[in-house]
Formats: sequence, C-alpha cells, structure tokens
Amino acid sequence: MSTHFFGLKDWNFQYSHSLGRNEFGGTGFRNPVDMVVSADDVVYVVNRSREDRPDGVRVTMVTLEEDFIGEFGAYGEGDGESIWPTAVALDNEGNVYIADEFLNRISVYTKDGDFIRKWGKAGSANGELDRPAGLAIDGQGTLYVTDSRNHRVQKFTLDGKYIGTFGSFGSEPGQLNMPWGITLDKDGLVLVADWRNDRIQAFTPDGEWQASFGSSGTGIGEFNRPNGVAVDKDGLIYVLDWLNDRVQILNPDGRFITALHGEH
Repeated sequence: MSTHFFGLKDWNFQYSHSLGRNEFGGTGFRNPVDMVVSADDVVYVVNRSREDRPDGVRVTMVTLEEDFIGEFGAYGEGDGESIWPTAVALDNEGNVYIADEFLNRISVYTKDGDFIRKWGKAGSANGELDRPAGLAIDGQGTLYVTDSRNHRVQKFTLDGKYIGTFGSFGSEPGQLNMPWGITLDKDGLVLVADWRNDRIQAFTPDGEWQASFGSSGTGIGEFNRPNGVAVDKDGLIYVLDWLNDRVQILNPDGRFITALHGEH
C-alpha cells in the first residue's frame, strides 16, 4: 500500500507476516494486550489470557521470525506474578517492566525473565496507582505510567520512587480521561492515547501540553477509543484505533497518512 497525502513523501506499507496463534503457551498468545521489541529483536508479548484460564497469564519471548525463546510470569499475587497485566516496557539494560492494573503495581524482571522487584500501591495520592495502563521509559531512566482511573501520567525512577505527575480529569487541552497507551518520540515528547477523549496528546517530559489531535468518529484521523500509540525512527505515529478495528498512521504533526485495517 502506497499513500500520497498532504504533499508528504511516499510511504510504502506492505504486510510481512504474523506472529503467534491462539494458544495458552509456547509461541501462541492468548489475549495479548501489549508488546515491545528489544534492541536485539526479542519480542516480549504480554498475555492477559481469560479469567477461566489463568494459566495463560504470562510474558512470551519470541523472535520476529516466531522462534520461541521462552516465557515467564504466572497468574497470582506473589513475586513475579500478575492478575491483569496491561503493559510492558524495557530500560536501557534490557530489564522488563510489567504493569498490573488489578494489583496496581509494577514488576521488574531481567531480560531473561528472572524476577527482580515489584512496587506500587493502590490509591490516588502522589505515587499511588489506580489501574496503571501504559508504560514508557526515556533515555534518562524515567518511567512514565498512565494512571488511567486517576486520569494522569505519573513519573517514577526505575526503582519506584515518585518524581512527578501531570494531567487531570477533563476534556480540555492537557486534560485526560482514562489515558491508556503511552510512548516517547525521538525528541523526547510524551505521546498519550487519551482513551475516552478519543485523541492523542503530546506533552513535554515535564508535562507541558504541546498538541492534541484526533476526535471521536470513524473518519480519517478520527478515533474510537484509541488504546495504544507508537512512534518509529522516522517520527511516524501509529495509533491503535481499537473500536474502529484499524491502525492509523500519522505524520509527526498528527496529519493522517494511511490506515491499516484488520480482519474479523
């Protein structure tokens, strides 16, 4: 698929291949809710599974060619376990961070899946969490958490010390309504999928609002509960437009380039 829009350069998006199948273990995935690719091309997939099959709750490690590497984590409340895992991020050393929206905590593992530590407490005070939904880590070692039911983004050190907060409940620029996905672009801007406001918002690392784009709907550049956002090396923005069953691709200014549609 090649697209011309707004005088931008030609972009060519071609289907390559799929990873995984509907399984509770091995190279298969069950209700995969987030993923990340490491510097050495290891794919970490967070499997939330089903309530009647908690044995499927785990993190799967595969290559981009679908070679199975391993898996770690299990259902439960103990060290290294999860109930409702939601998000994954990697730090500069390759350590793996997993958010759990039921337990309101962050668990940390080595790149091979060995448990290191956990932290987090339920609540609405500074440093407390209510349904953490997204994670991102910048080059300075700051962890950004979308604290969805507190309608804010919180910043922590990698060992869980509170740094700061930005965002508040509402629909005005800079306000949030159940933020979900989060990422950072190459210039350090923080992009947040503002789920119930059907838009993407951009902030400085200190939380100063920079831009918003998107509105509710099914048309070009419109969203219906965007739950994920990513940025590639060219600065293109990929938005998981959940209830519209598509991925929309935008230029760095938020202008529409094309959409990739899934199949039911």
